[in-house]
Amino acid sequence: MHTVTRFAPSPTGLLHLGHAHSALFGFQAAQQAGGVFLLRIEDIDPNRCRAEHMQGIFEDLAWLGLSWPVPVRRQSEHLADYAAALDRLHALGVVYPCFCSRKEIQEEIARAGYAPHGPEGPLYPGTCRHLPAAEAAARVAAGAPHAMRLDVAKAMARTGPLRWYDRAAGWQQAAPETLGDVVLARRDAPTSYHLAVTVDDAIQGVTLVTRGEDLFHATHVHRLLQALLSLPVPEWHHHGLLTNEAGQRLSKRDGARALRALREEGVPPAQVRAMAGFPDP
Repeated sequence: MHTVTRFAPSPTGLLHLGHAHSALFGFQAAQQAGGVFLLRIEDIDPNRCRAEHMQGIFEDLAWLGLSWPVPVRRQSEHLADYAAALDRLHALGVVYPCFCSRKEIQEEIARAGYAPHGPEGPLYPGTCRHLPAAEAAARVAAGAPHAMRLDVAKAMARTGPLRWYDRAAGWQQAAPETLGDVVLARRDAPTSYHLAVTVDDAIQGVTLVTRGEDLFHATHVHRLLQALLSLPVPEWHHHGLLTNEAGQRLSKRDGARALRALREEGVPPAQVRAMAGFPDP
């Protein structure tokens, strides 16, 4: 099988060494297999994504010595693909509108006194899952703000047991219920990470998804979406994360040192690749 990997950053800030590690990991995996490395821009959030950050991504990756042979896929230019996938899921009866605000969800969890927890915190309590269809449709038609959630129980009933393969961790039994009924779209954002990344990987022919181990649990949901949408199933390789002196993973939010700053300081690309865990042979 021809190996196709991808790096898919969001243009919400400057790339740092953690991004460099992830990009180089995917690039090396493609090179070693004689395959293809792709670049994708995940810019579905218009409130946080910036054109200057996208240009910075191109410049930083090229400076590191990475290249990609096909045009970059920008998610904001392919919203119709995600809408079509959501329509298919709706036709299967495995999505439902949720009218709860984040505050209302937190209040519902507090009232219950206990909520099942997943790897990302308390799970959505299912407040809108059992709304009568007519009532839900009327509220949507009236313009009530809402999100579309995946009914994981119904979806799993349709697909039956699923599994997926990670090159580091081996075969995994899919357990999307650990993330609960995740959001697939919102009124102000016509797709979510979960839906968009699954559709994109299929359209782009990605055969090996390389990404950080912080996204390991999300793969359970992506495997379920692939089964529902009859999409091809890649392999995955969730790599470790670079951390700072305190053992915390590098992030834009915490001001991780930007590749641009290293470049402007005159640090050579080979040294930065080594700092990111990929010294030249």
